[in-house]
Amino acid sequence: MTDDQSEIAVQAARWVVEEGLEYGPAKRRAAKALGLGGRGSLPSNEALDDAVMEYISVFCADTQPRELLALRRLAWVWMERLLAFRPHLGGAVWHGTATKNSDIHLQLFCDDCKSAEMALIDQRVAYEVRTVMGIKGESVDVLSVHVFCAELKEDIGVHLMIYDFDDVRGALKPDVKGRVPRGDARAVQRLLSGANI
Repeated sequence: MTDDQSEIAVQAARWVVEEGLEYGPAKRRAAKALGLGGRGSLPSNEALDDAVMEYISVFCADTQPRELLALRRLAWVWMERLLAFRPHLGGAVWHGTATKNSDIHLQLFCDDCKSAEMALIDQRVAYEVRTVMGIKGESVDVLSVHVFCAELKEDIGVHLMIYDFDDVRGALKPDVKGRVPRGDARAVQRLLSGANI
């Protein structure tokens, strides 16, 4: 990694942790703020992962484990509510780098993509629909809700990415660090049962 990439990673990590920014926007914002240009000069997500972990260990070691546990518990509540749609937890809450500023990202693998939306309507849950880039680089719908987290005493964004059932194939392929990028309800339950806070 170049010195510029390292500098961008350090600045981006601060915004990921303190503001809950996603990696892409955090890297671009850091590059712009530091006057360093071009996509080629951006650090990899793996380098930013390392910078985020270091930032947490230095500045948030006393609060982050409890915040992460609260977010995982809230994610589990939503996974139980949406169990019929084979929910998988991803992002910072899954990887263990989440703070109270992080959102919860659940991927739903549905037989009928509109069925998750109908379930939210049936449960009288207000949501917003938007489109983002999905697991395989395709456009997918996201149903976003804001939920009060009693443990953290604040609202948390919960984003439900809607996939076809067949998209689950390959969704658990490990990343370059050998980490599984998301976990199903059983995997999240194991994380919660192993929490020693």
